Amino acid sequence: MPLDDAPEKNEQDELYEHHRIVVDKGQSLLRIDKFLMMRLENVSRSRIQSASEAGSILVNGKPVKSSYRVKPADTITIVLAHPPREVEVIAEDIPLEVVYEDNDLVVINKVAGMVVHPGYGNYTGTLVNALAYRFHPDLLGKSIESETIRPGLVHRIDKNTSGLVVVARNEKAMTHLAKQFFDRTIKRRYAALVWGDFDQDNGTVTGHIGRSQVDRKSMEVYPSGDQGKHAVTHFSVLEKFGYVTLLECRLETGRTHQIRVHMKYIGHPLFNDEMYGGKKILKGTTFSKYQTFVENGFALIPGQALHARSLGFIHPTTGTEMYFEAPLPPGFEELLTRWRTYTSARGDV
Repeated sequence: MPLDDAPEKNEQDELYEHHRIVVDKGQSLLRIDKFLMMRLENVSRSRIQSASEAGSILVNGKPVKSSYRVKPADTITIVLAHPPREVEVIAEDIPLEVVYEDNDLVVINKVAGMVVHPGYGNYTGTLVNALAYRFHPDLLGKSIESETIRPGLVHRIDKNTSGLVVVARNEKAMTHLAKQFFDRTIKRRYAALVWGDFDQDNGTVTGHIGRSQVDRKSMEVYPSGDQGKHAVTHFSVLEKFGYVTLLECRLETGRTHQIRVHMKYIGHPLFNDEMYGGKKILKGTTFSKYQTFVENGFALIPGQALHARSLGFIHPTTGTEMYFEAPLPPGFEELLTRWRTYTSARGDV
C-alpha cells in the first residue's frame, strides 16, 4: 500500500506544509502534477506547478518538473505554501515602513505593538489589514476575502517584537520563500536585551519547544523526549551592562516565541517580557532609585526587548541574494542609552 503521511509541521508550520509520499509499486506512469492532485486534498494544479518551479517538489531527493512521470517506489516530498485562510480582512490605511518593494515581494519594518495577521481578538489594525489597503487602496474600510491579498505571509514576528518581515505578492514568490524557510536558508538576526551577565561571548541553545502544559498561550522547552519540536538558537554578546546584556540572536529554526523561551530556559529572560518572567527585576540592587530606573526602562518599550534587525534571502524571480537591515526603534535605542549611562556612572561595567 502507498504511504501518504499527513503534513509534517515544521518551522513556521502554520504558514506552510510538508508532505511525503511513497509511490505504490503497482503505480502506472503518470505526470507528477496529476498524481499529486489526486493524492493531496484541496491542492490545485497551479499550486503544484508553482511548487515545481520553486524547486519544492523532490523525487528521491532531487527536484523535478511538473511534467515528471512518477514511477513505482518513488519517494516524493513537497513543500507547499498554505492557501489563504478563510477570514475576511478590512482594508485599513495604516502607515507602514516599507524597506523594499517590487512585483514579487515587499519587506516591512514592523513596529512593536502591531499584530501580523488577523485572529481572535485582533481582527483590525494588523499588518495584513495595512497591506490590504496598500495593494488595493480603493477597498479602504471594506471587508474583503483574505485571498485578495494573499499568498503573502511566510513567517511572522510577535506582536511586541519589532523588525523585518518579508511578504510575498504572488503564489510563485510565496512558494519559493516558503521553501527557503523550510530549508533553513533564510538568514535572520535579532537584537535582544536580556537579564543577567554572560561568562562567554558566544553560545547555542538547543531544546525542543512546545506548548506549555500549564498555560496554552505560552511555550516551554522540553529538554528530552518527544514533546515539542527541535529548536536551535545561536547568540553572541554585543554589549554588557552588568545587570542586563545586549545579544545578537541567530535563528537556525523558527519556532513560536523561540528566542524568548530559549532565553528564559537558560536563565536570561528578555527585558520587559511579561509572559516569560522578564518584567521584573531579576538582577541588581534593592534600592528604590534602581527600581525606578528599571520601571522607567520598561515604560520605554511596549513589550519584550526584541528586534528583528536583519533578514536575508534569495529573490524568488531574479535569484539575487537580498539582504536588509533595520535600525533599533527609538524606544529600544533610548533604553540602551539609559543603561549605558547608568552603568557607566556606577562603574559597574
